[in-house]
Amino acid sequence: MKKKIAVLPGDGIGPEVTEQAIKVLDAVADRYDHYFEYCYCQVGATAIDSCGNPLPDETLDACLHGDAVLFGAIGHPKYDNDPSAPVRPEQGLLKLRKSLGLFANIRPVATYEKLLHLSPLREERVKGTDLVIYRELTGGIYFGAKGRNETKTEAYDHCNYADYEIERIARLAFEHAMTRRRKVTLVDKANVLETSRLWRERVTQMAKEYPEIEFDCMFVDNAAMQLIQYPTQFDVMLTENMFGDILSDEASVLPGSMGLLPSASVGQKTALFEPIHGSYPQAAGKDIANPMAAILSGAMLLDHFGLHKEANAVRTSVTKILEAGIGTPELHPQIACGCTQIGDLIALAVYDENLNLKKAKIEERVSTII
Repeated sequence: MKKKIAVLPGDGIGPEVTEQAIKVLDAVADRYDHYFEYCYCQVGATAIDSCGNPLPDETLDACLHGDAVLFGAIGHPKYDNDPSAPVRPEQGLLKLRKSLGLFANIRPVATYEKLLHLSPLREERVKGTDLVIYRELTGGIYFGAKGRNETKTEAYDHCNYADYEIERIARLAFEHAMTRRRKVTLVDKANVLETSRLWRERVTQMAKEYPEIEFDCMFVDNAAMQLIQYPTQFDVMLTENMFGDILSDEASVLPGSMGLLPSASVGQKTALFEPIHGSYPQAAGKDIANPMAAILSGAMLLDHFGLHKEANAVRTSVTKILEAGIGTPELHPQIACGCTQIGDLIALAVYDENLNLKKAKIEERVSTII
């Protein structure tokens, strides 16, 4: 298979973790006889510094004409600390989402046996958590009309949804649930909000098309509580934009590190894959960032191409590394490795599924893994 991938490393640690994801994708290409062509483009603060535009025309053009987009991270303190800045890095990402029609944000959240002690929840609570959040990304209160009155003493933010916006993401959620544990939970606030009532009406009607799937509804305040008390009950969570924004960030702490969590944004024209963490500029250039979220985002990209065997090989390799007690410093592993070393090891594990990590030389001062 031959595919063209637009690569947007972005800011902060984005280039470092993206480099490792590319390294692993190349290992997949070598092992399974595929060819991935990469088109590297600027975005965010680096693009502003270069040409004054957080999303240059050539970057958008490469994304529109590629088969998928691999995204690093965006943001820089010099813009975060300057609320008067006329151009901001995040504007590039928002424009990119809109231009590509990225209407569905997909965030898998799974725990690793070796890292359960890192979760803020007790191990018996979080063990076995494996859920996916489907968040509608281009509608709702974030995109509705907003403003203030003439005296600036009142403000409004309108929340609008059309049935087609609900149905297209709900379809993705139900179809994905068919490949998992066959349960979909719609999260809304239908006891108060008219938009939530529309969501509940449409999704409940669609659920009848999937009799094999267990379907239930949950108010968002209860869902937030249940996500902490009993996270293992969830399989696929489906929700609107703002609720999804909040719940996905809440869920992201369950595995113990944001450096482990990938995401996908699926659109009408293409799909974009990125780690959920930010640009973390304090760590940029220090080779300490965890590239696993970026690498696992690459696995989601492979799934998008229909290369499920290859995607599973990447996920298995990540698990193998973690179970061997290897990780970046924030995981407090038995053997701490840098960002580059983790990328090397996962790529090697993908290329050689029989790799014996006990014989792998990890770093000069550690001759073998015991």
